[in-house]
Amino acid sequence: CGQSSPPGFWYDQTQFEWVIVLSGRARLRFEDEAANRDLKPGDFVEIDAHRRHRVEWTDPDVPTVWLAIHYN
Repeated sequence: CGQSSPPGFWYDQTQFEWVIVLSGRARLRFEDEAANRDLKPGDFVEIDAHRRHRVEWTDPDVPTVWLAIHYN
């Protein structure tokens, strides 16, 4: 509950990532987008390798459970 990336931290992964929210809610930020992306259960996103992103917010009251698959 309530997790987020540390201030100033950006993920910059060498692999592609597919992630889905199974429960809870989350807000992702991509460095190359003006607006945040709000995700709820069933929402997914594909993230290209080296596309900088961070977790801005997760639901403080309900555990946010993700399934993430990293691939080349």
